[in-house]
Amino acid sequence: MIKELDLIIVGGGPIGIACGLEAQKKGLHYLILEKGPIVNSLFNYPVNMQFFSSSEKLEIDEIPFISKEAKPKRNEALEYYRRIVTSNKLNIRLFEKVTSIQKEQAIFEVKTERQEFTAKNVIIATGFYDLPNKLNIPGEDLAKVSHYYKDPHFYASQKLAVIGASNSAVDAALECWRKGAEVTMIIRGPEVGQRVKYWVRPDILNRISEGSIKAYYNTTVAKIKPKELILSTPDGSQKLENDFVLALTGYKPNFQFLEALGIHLSDDSKRLPTYDEDTMETNIEGLFLAGVICGGMETHKWFIENSRVHAKMIIDHIVKKRSVPA
Repeated sequence: MIKELDLIIVGGGPIGIACGLEAQKKGLHYLILEKGPIVNSLFNYPVNMQFFSSSEKLEIDEIPFISKEAKPKRNEALEYYRRIVTSNKLNIRLFEKVTSIQKEQAIFEVKTERQEFTAKNVIIATGFYDLPNKLNIPGEDLAKVSHYYKDPHFYASQKLAVIGASNSAVDAALECWRKGAEVTMIIRGPEVGQRVKYWVRPDILNRISEGSIKAYYNTTVAKIKPKELILSTPDGSQKLENDFVLALTGYKPNFQFLEALGIHLSDDSKRLPTYDEDTMETNIEGLFLAGVICGGMETHKWFIENSRVHAKMIIDHIVKKRSVPA
């Protein structure tokens, strides 16, 4: 057991790092716990991904983010956040997954796969990229199916189905097509998503219009088989020859983890967690939320650019509480 900490930050992404920087400036005895490498979620993004936000909107603690283009790419973001962690000597433990958090009186007991820590306060900054929205259809567990897209080279000369019509699905479809894949998009709604990056959306619409990429609108996948898909289309059931499937249907926070902590979630489909908008403190005293996890299923609500302020809000509140006599 390590000496009791003022603060444990669960998640070493951009917002977790921002919380660590703020805690360090205020002299708090803190620790960041990250289940993977630095900014694990960004590391698992597609290798060629370009952010929607410009570099200055991805900056934390007013540390300049210099990129080759106005909108940086994944490799530049990895370098930026890694340099912040190393140059500021942040107290972070990597590849240390948190398995449970329990509060005993006024102290949190945080267990990882390796050891146990205690802290007066905990920040959950875990994002939502860990759990894909499953299709819940036969064949989804086949090896040919993935809910994450990494590199287009893998799909060259293959019949690839991309399920979804958001940024991730459109980027994957275009990149894989340009590497020689035969791409078909399966889109549940009547059109490509309106939130798709404005410089990318015309590209995918043109590729669909010219027939380079085939698209089924108002269509869902009923079953996945080793060499084909069964589609439910407006014209009835259809078969589609297929080698690989990218089911890019979005992701969600680990609600089971939040509920196990005792955090109240709304009963509707949004699953919004309860927290004070001024301090980010949940219904459990000393337990805070930061970053995109605050939006529940509304995963388009919070981004790095508008949630980086959470760090200062939380740390200022912790410092203020500490200065008040018991």
